[in-house]
Amino acid sequence: MKLLIRILTITAILSLFAGVGLGFAAVEEGTLVAQWGLNEDDDFKEAWDAKGDPMTAEGDIVQQVSDSPESWNRFWFNFNDGFYFHIFKPLAQGYSYIIPERPRGWVENFFTNLMYPVRFVNCLLQGKFESAGLETSKFIANTFIGLGGLGDVTEGRKVLREIPTDSEDFGQTLGAWGADNGTYLVWPFIGPSTARDSVGLVGDYFLTPATYINPWYASMAVKSYEKLNYISLRIGEYETLKEGALDPYVALKSAYLRMRAKKVSK
Repeated sequence: MKLLIRILTITAILSLFAGVGLGFAAVEEGTLVAQWGLNEDDDFKEAWDAKGDPMTAEGDIVQQVSDSPESWNRFWFNFNDGFYFHIFKPLAQGYSYIIPERPRGWVENFFTNLMYPVRFVNCLLQGKFESAGLETSKFIANTFIGLGGLGDVTEGRKVLREIPTDSEDFGQTLGAWGADNGTYLVWPFIGPSTARDSVGLVGDYFLTPATYINPWYASMAVKSYEKLNYISLRIGEYETLKEGALDPYVALKSAYLRMRAKKVSK
């Protein structure tokens, strides 16, 4: 237990130094997370071919989005990469050694349920009222039957009628309203983004319940713990994505932009 407390304390201090509270606002759905946490949904995986290289097509989204601050982006890409391998991955490995996978799954369920306001509001802003209603019903069921969200009692349940749902965020909302991506950006500790998605991060920040925990460093600690738990369940996925890429920076940029374009189009 003392080792766990030390791990969480170190992670919180690192997060405070980095100012990562904003970047981890929507982490549970993989909407905008650090570059080493991108491989959590099929939208991202579909951006790669059988050899592990990013798929390209004439006039596709990657060619349409400017990468004018490439030197800036590459610097922070390499910084994030080093931070993952030398700091966050060892912390996550130590945490996963202490805490079994099943309880860590409960923690992830809890934070996913907690992010309901982000999904609900952005469904409404995009006019997806049925999806907003479904999110609400899932939130109520998981909160009251799933012990505060620790259990996902709605997973795998049969429904009378399928209602499209996705991990909505304000960056997607801006895209649905017609806003262009703007330039491609890589932020420290946040990872791949665009000018539009960076604005979306701010909107989601104010919809994230953990933002309002006082004092401010307690809020940062909660968000840091969320990220630590998230990474502990996905150790090895980022490494797999990097291994087959000739230029990991270009590969992740390509996959990220296609993933976001697909999410906006839904």
